[in-house]
Amino acid sequence: MSEMNEKPSLWTRDFTIITLGSVVSMFGNAMSGFAMSLMVLDISQSTLLYSIFIAMYTLPQLFMPILSGAVLDRFSRKKTIYTLDFLSALLYVIMACVLATGWFSFPVFAVYCFVLGSIQSTYMVAYESFYPLLISEGNYQKAYSVASVLETLSAVMVPVSTFLYKRIGLSPLLAVNGLCFFIAAVMETRIRAEEKYIETQKATEREDRRPVRQVLDDTREGFHYLTLEKGLLAIAVYFVFSAVCGGVSSVVVLPYFRNTFSDGEYWFMAVMAFSLAGRAIGGMIHYKKQIPAAFRYRIALTVYVVISVCEGIYLFFPVPVMMLLCFIVGFGGVTSYTIRISATQSYVPDEMKGRFNGAFNMLYTIGALIGEFAAGTMTVIMSERIVLMSSMLLCALAALIFIGGGRKQVSVIYNRSE
Repeated sequence: MSEMNEKPSLWTRDFTIITLGSVVSMFGNAMSGFAMSLMVLDISQSTLLYSIFIAMYTLPQLFMPILSGAVLDRFSRKKTIYTLDFLSALLYVIMACVLATGWFSFPVFAVYCFVLGSIQSTYMVAYESFYPLLISEGNYQKAYSVASVLETLSAVMVPVSTFLYKRIGLSPLLAVNGLCFFIAAVMETRIRAEEKYIETQKATEREDRRPVRQVLDDTREGFHYLTLEKGLLAIAVYFVFSAVCGGVSSVVVLPYFRNTFSDGEYWFMAVMAFSLAGRAIGGMIHYKKQIPAAFRYRIALTVYVVISVCEGIYLFFPVPVMMLLCFIVGFGGVTSYTIRISATQSYVPDEMKGRFNGAFNMLYTIGALIGEFAAGTMTVIMSERIVLMSSMLLCALAALIFIGGGRKQVSVIYNRSE
């Protein structure tokens, strides 16, 4: 009887492949991405121009997720994933060759970031919608804790990136990233999972509809589904505010450390290391120990408020206190992520995952763009610390209003069994 009740293994062939492929691409991306940020700061010497660089990468995520989400509910997400990884590999190698000649143009580099952002935003919808199909029954929390830990561990490449950037420049790092994406794409072609949702969606197609009209109709259905599901809508609205704060943080924190400390990027990495440690430890705990379903909503709401407050105030303290607060933020962040992503992805039907993830990502991107542009502008008249604290207090208030106020609907999603 005990064998019959035993959960199936998480580590199936396909899940192992997608995980290993993700490791390779994430480690390469982490290494080149931070080096790109350092190069822009070194050249521009401006927080405002730095915010423009970040916003150009984020901007396509405003419209690409919702359009690609509609398409990906009718076409192969697996093929989309490995095709985009092959394309990313090519683009990184091309830019590596261009920079190796010594030529650089900020407008051209901004356009390049826009193209990369377009690819990444489409990829993320495909990945987020395909990944749940590779998870065996009852293993959602475990799977997403693995994904979170791996994403966290990839950040160990940030100090490596800084060290190499200062000695060999950006070009070789982009070339290595191109190789990483190529390896990941080759691995992803070996996934065997059947995408049954495609046949389900074909049954809803009308022969008299043109492809563009079908995509537009599917896009509207994604937002309509979100409005019908009040719990999902409350979660999405809260995460718009969370994205605003994330956008603010991404713009102001690194410049603050570089303006405040000698070799500020190293102090930045030292403090952020404690956030990563919190995420890694939290992820490993969630992998080993299931969060009781009945307590997930309460835990999530508490975490949303606590991490907002901690992140809002940590720049006002000495470095050791910064490290402690960042550890709390990291531990709480992975808990928040694990509860939210495992709950929503198991709740949303397979044939709707692309449209839901597209709508969610689009709303999240709107928030991130608002935060990035607002932060770049506000730092002209306010200190980075005040800008960050103000945004994080707004995020805590949003958690109380939307997640706390929508308790009945949100708890149904968060507290459900996998």
